[in-house]
Amino acid sequence: MKAKATTALYYSTTLLFAAFMLMAGIMELMQGPEGREIMRHLGYPEHVLLVLGAGKALGALALVQTRYRTLKEWAYAGFTFNLLGACAARAAAHDSPALIVSPLLFLGFMGLSYLLWKKRQGQRVPSALMADATPAAQLAVA
Repeated sequence: MKAKATTALYYSTTLLFAAFMLMAGIMELMQGPEGREIMRHLGYPEHVLLVLGAGKALGALALVQTRYRTLKEWAYAGFTFNLLGACAARAAAHDSPALIVSPLLFLGFMGLSYLLWKKRQGQRVPSALMADATPAAQLAVA
């Protein structure tokens, strides 16, 4: 895939995912009746909405910023934990298969964003190659 196509696809997937997470975070921070009912159904206290909402809103902002790579990595990791936890919570609550699988679809979409980000940076270096590299070469990739 050419660099321009990779960049366009990266920005498309990342901005769409970040917008969805930002909207979800804002809705959770507002603590609407639907969100409260979902939390009750899943067995969580209602104040968890505030924690999840703040995390999603901040994570969405971290994904679209371009200065701090580590912050972006943490945002991707946080969304991974959130979406896997949502899948597990839905399964534990014996929800329908569609509700159980839907977080995994978002996780796949986010994974595409992450892989495209790494590809744009040229950082997809297999760890087996890095094991034999000199310390200077390892620092150059990091």
